[in-house]
Amino acid sequence: MSPLAGGATRRWPRGQRRWSAPRVPVPVPAGDPRVQVAGLRVTRAGRPVLDGVDLRVRAGEVHALVGPNGAGKSTLLAAVSGDLPAAAGTIEIDRVPLAGWSPVELAMRRAVLPQRSTLSFPFTVDEVVRMGRAPWAGRPEQRRDDEIVAEALRRCDVAGFAARPYPSLSGGEQARVALARTLAQQAVVLLLDEPTAALDLRHQELVMRIARDRARAGDAVVAVLHDLALAGAYADTVTLLADGRVRAVGPPAEVFTAPLLSEVYRHDVEVVPHPRTRLPLIVPRRRPAVRPPVTLEER
Repeated sequence: MSPLAGGATRRWPRGQRRWSAPRVPVPVPAGDPRVQVAGLRVTRAGRPVLDGVDLRVRAGEVHALVGPNGAGKSTLLAAVSGDLPAAAGTIEIDRVPLAGWSPVELAMRRAVLPQRSTLSFPFTVDEVVRMGRAPWAGRPEQRRDDEIVAEALRRCDVAGFAARPYPSLSGGEQARVALARTLAQQAVVLLLDEPTAALDLRHQELVMRIARDRARAGDAVVAVLHDLALAGAYADTVTLLADGRVRAVGPPAEVFTAPLLSEVYRHDVEVVPHPRTRLPLIVPRRRPAVRPPVTLEER
């Protein structure tokens, strides 16, 4: 409580604190939970989109969320970020409920890469990436803004057009700029919603190597992925969702079985080990194309 004029006192709402300097994230040992979700239920228009979902993401881990369209992957990511309210269950970052962090403290801890990043104003690429430094304004860390922004631009292969207006870029280029902004935020939890969807093969691999490097540095990375081969190659842990519920959790080699994936995706698949890396490759079973016979005239 805080004093008001006339001797009255103000009661601070539960989960909120009086103003104080924001609590900066501290390193934790690899394997410690950064994100913990228990019994999560999310509804939209009265209909459950997620129900009874548990999730644990550890420091030093790339954790992939996979599943068919409508499974609830992006909804789960939005709930963890604090952008969607939970109808039931708990969500914690660094063992504190989301409501226990101020907006600035939350921004220091988790950075979100949405599926689409649209800007109506002609900000330059450099200015867009620099927006990721907002949580650190007025703090000693701000002195490193130029260095951190330059490294994010370089890492995401967008430094060559840092002065160009963001709206003038292609979809894939915009996606990489958005990732650079997310990296510049220097959060300890990265929430990436389909980070490879708009990218060519080379840049898909680049993005997943960045995710792997951030995990190796101690961050917790959560990525929604449709490409099961990428998930199998780069994720430490996979959560397979279907119809708003968790169907399986574990290493890709354990979760990616042909019977389970065929059932969840409602399409027969084969799972074969890569001949060199032994990582799982998921191949849809396809009927051979029936081609009409070539006539003499066509020859």
